[in-house]
Amino acid sequence: MKKILVIGSLNMDLVTEVAHIPIVGETVLAKSLAFVPGGKGANQASAAGKLGGRVAMLGAVGEDDYGRKLTESLSGMGVDTSQLLRLPGVSTGLALIGVNDQGNNNIIVVQGANLEVTPGYLQEHLPLMKESDIVVLQLEIPLETVVWAAKKAKELGKTVILDPAPAIRDLPLELYPCLDVIKPNEVELGEVLGLPEAKEQLRDSCQKLLDRGAKNVIVTLGGEGAYLLKENGEERKFDADRTVKVVDTTSAGDSFTGALALGLAMEMDLEKAVELAMKVSNIVVTRKGAQTSIPSAEEVFGEKG
Repeated sequence: MKKILVIGSLNMDLVTEVAHIPIVGETVLAKSLAFVPGGKGANQASAAGKLGGRVAMLGAVGEDDYGRKLTESLSGMGVDTSQLLRLPGVSTGLALIGVNDQGNNNIIVVQGANLEVTPGYLQEHLPLMKESDIVVLQLEIPLETVVWAAKKAKELGKTVILDPAPAIRDLPLELYPCLDVIKPNEVELGEVLGLPEAKEQLRDSCQKLLDRGAKNVIVTLGGEGAYLLKENGEERKFDADRTVKVVDTTSAGDSFTGALALGLAMEMDLEKAVELAMKVSNIVVTRKGAQTSIPSAEEVFGEKG
């Protein structure tokens, strides 16, 4: 199996259950509060690791209790954390998450130690990138670091996956030619392109990302499934399992990305890897929490997984 390197964020998620997401100026009473290991990068690494992948992670935490718990959670998922940056005097990243009765959420992120994931740190650990085959990135670390990592990974001949979340409009054009896969959700697609109606013009919107240099575009569409547009112009719609009961959508997109990377590491073609990612995310939404909702390899692949 090929090796996966995830470069990205680690956050402790403070998850509250609320009847509805508050609007501006509104106070709501939460039903509960839970502390759950999270962060887009850590979630993606955890998904690939728990599903049986060979995964390492580069990122940063503080030398505090949250940082220790996040590192332990990743290690417990089979992820190599030996080269994580542990910073004294810096707080570990936090995410404040509200989950409503329909399982939808909103998220506020305090980046903390994630801001210290610099190109210099990655340069120090370049051997880890060189020995990896697939590099996974998101946007909860500094953008200059993401661009540096994508360019270096492509220079080294690696497969590069970018989950452009939190979405940034006008991503540097030099980034796109480095991307084998860019995987926004339907909202992020519109934000990246500056086109609120992007979902209504899905193929044309994805084509714009191909025109900028990305090789393949995968858009996750929530309860409507996912859409793939490949560099050769082939497209495919993947339907979601509408029979599942949605409890919490937190980390569904991250688990999709981690499972997608795993599928490619298992040398599946892109469509089969998307099918695997859909299967995993369909399980994740039926459970509470971020990394706690990720299924095991046995659940996904059976006893032979």
